[in-house]
Amino acid sequence: TYNAMISSCEKSGQWKKALQLFTAMAENRVEFNTVTFNAAISACEKGSAWEVSLQMLSAMVQDDLERDRFTFSSVISSCEKGSEWQKALQVLNDMVSSNVGLDTIALNAAVSACEKG
Repeated sequence: TYNAMISSCEKSGQWKKALQLFTAMAENRVEFNTVTFNAAISACEKGSAWEVSLQMLSAMVQDDLERDRFTFSSVISSCEKGSEWQKALQVLNDMVSSNVGLDTIALNAAVSACEKG
């Protein structure tokens, strides 16, 4: 499945290939789900593609897909790696507003982003 392939690319550090597969899903009208987005966002995090991870988070909202702790933590970490502390805090605030519940990964990534900023 696409989810497994995207996840495999993410784990092997091939974030651009993961995004190509994500795009292919859209072109082939394959339905996205939270797992798909989480794998692609995690790939963006590893590739320091913070802007793309933010776009994907927005797309999840538009598509009315569930965003979980992993989703938010990965986007915050992506922003942290890009030294985008303001964006990281914005996503952390969205996480709180979404009633997902905070976790140490998200909080640590937000603190780290602020330290870099």
